[in-house]
Formats: sequence, structure tokens, C-alpha cells
Amino acid sequence: MQRQEEIPSEDYWNLMLDELVDLDEESLLALDVLTRQKERIARAYNKKVRFKSFVVGDFVWKVILPMDKKDKHFDKWAPCWEGPFKVEKIFSNNVYEIRELGNHSRVLAINGKYLKRYVPTLFEISISDD
Repeated sequence: MQRQEEIPSEDYWNLMLDELVDLDEESLLALDVLTRQKERIARAYNKKVRFKSFVVGDFVWKVILPMDKKDKHFDKWAPCWEGPFKVEKIFSNNVYEIRELGNHSRVLAINGKYLKRYVPTLFEISISDD
């Protein structure tokens, strides 16, 4: 190209260097656009995510995970939640140690995303008052 256009060698190398600088600037601009798009997607996703946290002594339901055995007798009508459980300890990374209330008294360590707050119904409150 240099010989065809009869460009002096110093000018040719300056042009090539300028082109490399322009290419770097375009790459940085593309990277900036990409990071802004990722932030926008993360904001849209996180709008619907609700952070759940529990304290020691809270009562919670535990999801019946697909890997656990559901009652085959009820098929699709089998319950999705079991409990209530009481939060005993809180560990890092949203992990809770829960203890089942009642006769079994199992102790489990489970991620907080598999728990939801237990609110006693009026029927349960009236039975406990009797």
C-alpha cells in the first residue's frame, strides 16, 4: 500500500499508528456500551428480586424440593411447603439452621431462598389460645 500510494515510510507508519489508536478508542467505546447494557439488564432483573432475611426465632416454611419425596397419593395436589420451622442460627451466604416444630424436631441447614415467612392463621391462633 505504501509503494502503491507512494507514501513516505515515516508518514505510512504514523498513519498505521493513528489507525491503531482509533481502533483502541473504538474498542473502549464498545466495552463501555457493553457494560452499560449489562447494568441495564441487571437493573431490570433485580426489580423483581426480593431479598428475604430472617432473624433467630422467626417461624418459616420450607419448600418441598423436587429431590425430596412428595406424597405420590396426592400427585399434583401435594403440598409445596412444609413446616413450620423455627430459625435457630444464621450463617453467611443466606444459610439458616432451622428446627422443625413438633414431634420430629429435625434440624436442617438450608438456603434462605427455599424459605418463606410463616404467619399463623386466625384458626391456629384461636386453637393455641384455648
